[in-house]
Amino acid sequence: MDSRVLQTWELSLWRGTEEGRFASYQVPCRERQTVLDVVTYVQRHIDASVSYRFACRVGMCGSCAMTVNGVPRWTCRTRIAEVAQGNRIAIAPLSHLPVIKDLVCDMSVFFEKWTTAGGAFVPTPGATDNFAHIPPDHAARRAADAAIECIGCGVCYAGCDVVGWRPEYLGPAALNRAWTLVNDARDGAGAERIAAVAGDAGCHACHSQQNCTRHCPKHLNPAASIAGLKRRAAAALWRGGS
Repeated sequence: MDSRVLQTWELSLWRGTEEGRFASYQVPCRERQTVLDVVTYVQRHIDASVSYRFACRVGMCGSCAMTVNGVPRWTCRTRIAEVAQGNRIAIAPLSHLPVIKDLVCDMSVFFEKWTTAGGAFVPTPGATDNFAHIPPDHAARRAADAAIECIGCGVCYAGCDVVGWRPEYLGPAALNRAWTLVNDARDGAGAERIAAVAGDAGCHACHSQQNCTRHCPKHLNPAASIAGLKRRAAAALWRGGS
């Protein structure tokens, strides 16, 4: 046996679709092994039919996000020794998303909500005439910078309790994206975007439980972005009614 093998873990992997079940595998755990490593071990050495997603393996793409012992995580950046309970670990697909097969979710509804929240940049008229000069210390620039690094992995969406009981809720990632654009001086759809996120399924549906911020692998604060949208929506309503 490889001298680097420390012990054997009892690994439970979700198999099938939403009506599937957990299947158990004995997996050798090596020093500094990640959760993604053990899933790959199962697929390559035990059961080639296991389906899962990954790409970069270094925390840049977010495609390997799964639920590990009940918590949504990037599996490529999570050491198995840090999250195993005893010698056991359970790996499931992300919550609140349709399961295609095993650990693979359908992300369509997640990105459709980005569209609903006005997640696409809309240039202002005449944007090609002159470059926008935005100082790095400008308040709006700093607000956008604090939220701009989201890569759309879906971890915050899977960890959001509001999405769980209210599926139409836009979710923290879509609202965080809207916040970055609301603070972008080059964008020309600010009023329309605020209207899009101020509805019953928008920012006001957030209960500020902070799960999105707690689970974000990029250490962003979607809850703060959503709070900012609430303030902007209230200000827009006040101006509209004055």
